[in-house]
Amino acid sequence: MDNQAVYENLSSRESAGADSIEAELRQASGPVTLKDFYRLVKPGIIYSNLMTAFAGYWVAAQWDVDWIHLIMTMLGTALVMAGGTVLNNYLDREMDAKMERTQNRLLPSGRISPNVVLWYGIVLGLIGLAVLYFGANSPLACLIGLLGLFLYVWLYTAWFKRTSVWSTFVGAFSGATPPVIGYCAVSGTVDLGAILLFLFLFLWQPPHFWALGIRRMEEYRNAGFPLLPVVKGTYVTKMSMVRYVVLLVPVTVMLTAFGYVGYIFLAVSTILGLMWVFMSVKGFQATGEAEVMWAKRMFLFSLLYLTLLSVLMVVDTVKL
Repeated sequence: MDNQAVYENLSSRESAGADSIEAELRQASGPVTLKDFYRLVKPGIIYSNLMTAFAGYWVAAQWDVDWIHLIMTMLGTALVMAGGTVLNNYLDREMDAKMERTQNRLLPSGRISPNVVLWYGIVLGLIGLAVLYFGANSPLACLIGLLGLFLYVWLYTAWFKRTSVWSTFVGAFSGATPPVIGYCAVSGTVDLGAILLFLFLFLWQPPHFWALGIRRMEEYRNAGFPLLPVVKGTYVTKMSMVRYVVLLVPVTVMLTAFGYVGYIFLAVSTILGLMWVFMSVKGFQATGEAEVMWAKRMFLFSLLYLTLLSVLMVVDTVKL
């Protein structure tokens, strides 16, 4: 009997029997540790998004940085995002049990109570919002954080992720808020700089996630996620990826054109952007196992792209 069948069998038993089995699983796996709670926040997602929040803060500050304010902004942003990822774990626990790469997480494996995870996520999110409001003294950053949290947890995770191929598009709105939080914590307003940073991360996300979706397409299909490559196929997905990647190039150019970053960022972002466009177009020639390898390269390149350009935003920010 495979893992999916085991999970379905366990979930169908009476509550008393299920509680007994969950207790046995927890005992067999050992007690829940602080490291387990750390993993619940999906630290990889937190760090990558915090990097963009830092870049947004730096662009707005133009090297004139209040370090205590920066720390409070980063802490609040990290906690808000952590609240969202923990609640994502809570809502996705049944679907995670059907996917090989997620079925051993705390919740689907039965090692921790869903109620504990629910309250853990709520508390993290509330503390993060309080830190942004009071610690960073930025009601605007707090409002953007709250909006991003709502979009990610309820609109994306609880609704679109389960029902529509537009889930990635909807999720990109919440995923693009970290650099805007950092920027607005300094500027106190949503101006052109905030809009360009939002567009930068908004356009980056769909091709990044769809690359993973193509690579893990059968897992997403078995779990019941109506992801674009699952529902519409890889050709339509590749066409959509190209559209987003192409639009990224003029957005990065405008960051220099309007005086937010310098010419080093312009040169590197344009070269990387055109390389990503070329890689995206090459994907139409790939099928079978070659398509999976292409998707893996696209995914890794997207991470490199985001990391390098976030660093260059800081290094090449135009000074006051």
